[in-house]
Amino acid sequence: MTQQTEAPASGADDRIDFNVLKVAGVVVLGAIMSILDMTVVNVALPTFQSVFGTPGAPLTYAHVAWTVTAYTLALATVIPLTGWAADRFGTKRLYMAAIALFTLGSVLCAAAWDINVLIACRVLQGLGGGMLMPLGMTIMTKAAGPHRMGRLMAILGVPMLLGPILGPILGGWLIESASWHWIFLINLPIGIAGLAYAGRVLPSDRPEPSQTFDFMGMALLSPGLAAFLYGVSTIPSKGTIADPHVWIPAVAGIALMIAFVWHALRAEHPLLDLHLLRDRNLSVSLLTMFTFASAFFGGLLLVPTYFQEVRGESTLASGLLVAPQGIGAMLTMPLAGALADRIPVGRIVPFGMVVIAAGMFMLSRVTEATGYVPIMAILFVIGLGMGGVMMPLFTSALRTLRSRDVARGSTLLNINQQIASSVGVAVISVVLTNALKGKALALPAIASHHDPSIVGQIGGPAAVAEGLRQAAESFQLSYVVAFALVLVAFVPTYFLPRRSMPMPADDGDADPTADTPAPMLAH
Repeated sequence: MTQQTEAPASGADDRIDFNVLKVAGVVVLGAIMSILDMTVVNVALPTFQSVFGTPGAPLTYAHVAWTVTAYTLALATVIPLTGWAADRFGTKRLYMAAIALFTLGSVLCAAAWDINVLIACRVLQGLGGGMLMPLGMTIMTKAAGPHRMGRLMAILGVPMLLGPILGPILGGWLIESASWHWIFLINLPIGIAGLAYAGRVLPSDRPEPSQTFDFMGMALLSPGLAAFLYGVSTIPSKGTIADPHVWIPAVAGIALMIAFVWHALRAEHPLLDLHLLRDRNLSVSLLTMFTFASAFFGGLLLVPTYFQEVRGESTLASGLLVAPQGIGAMLTMPLAGALADRIPVGRIVPFGMVVIAAGMFMLSRVTEATGYVPIMAILFVIGLGMGGVMMPLFTSALRTLRSRDVARGSTLLNINQQIASSVGVAVISVVLTNALKGKALALPAIASHHDPSIVGQIGGPAAVAEGLRQAAESFQLSYVVAFALVLVAFVPTYFLPRRSMPMPADDGDADPTADTPAPMLAH
């Protein structure tokens, strides 16, 4: 592992001193950049549809949703690479390189002239952003010591809680007051400041390569995931799964992922340690998280789009209207995390899932005329449920692992969450796109928000009203799918622990003096 030339804080002092706070400032700045960019783009998807489409023929929702999917897939791809690269090149240098890569990707996104170019630049941006959080956890642990990780987690939890609230609002304000380019260009001054700050504050470290990197695993898993999701996202434009553009990449992706599993179970240092799945709590938590995250992140991505396309709201207004979801999560996430230390998670998570399921069901009843106060109340309820599910699942997944396996287990958690988000976005955006295409007046009515001159061509105000009703029905169907996925997630929650579990004892061959690897915080 990389060795710090600056001694860590004394274990006798539990206070967070000024030197540690300076380091925390660097890490929080990087985390804010990464997490905000996962949510700031959500409100821009309708803008991308019109800007990169042609007059009267906007791009499909499934196509522009790849600006989100590509970013989260890149995050998932780079997470297992981060620990090996930190050992090989040094934590400080790699962290600064990650900020630089993220900033460069942001500038290139702002310069994109085509939706496919933007998607490619989002991949570059995600490769840098994906390293910031796990590297930040490692830097913080070394700076303050594991005995103060509770306080440090509270600090690092700030961007996790604020991201879902501020991201859509910031994105909406920038698009409305300037242009869509500024949701990416704003990262340029922040990135430059972050580089200068990190270069001055972070202690230097000495690279000490520890093990070889699983390049074969990377070559199998990353293209496999991308090919599979590409095939799924192509269904709306082709109209059938029998089209070669759909089934060839999907089948190729599945084959590559099966090959990865075969390879990972035999490699000495695999990209993902699948042997950890023998731990029942980890396996059940991963399965629960996958189905829950697919429904949650895929479904809530549609909310800003609903406000803009069905209700005709501005990007800023739609960002403000979805803020209650983040506020709800901010209220329950710390409470649920504290309860998970005292109450078995099998008695906490189901309650959160019930709340989310109720919220998704209520969203599936929202029409083109539903009042904003009830919608915001529904989003607030969903946020409450989300906060009651995420942290307990993280706790359950890692609690029964040996200390030397925690870092690898948290890597599985991170990747599982990012893949689930990508799958959810791809699947539910396909459902919405197909539903809108199946309604004769829905897309023309949506287009009338941006070009009122076509109202007469559609058939007048009555036809527009009917088209918006059809569009609202399409969104309802998408939330029915999200609701069904939440119901599926109830099955693995039955197997979560319902009584207190003893902490595992490490094997005798473990080095008791070795530093415990810092877990990588999922986001």
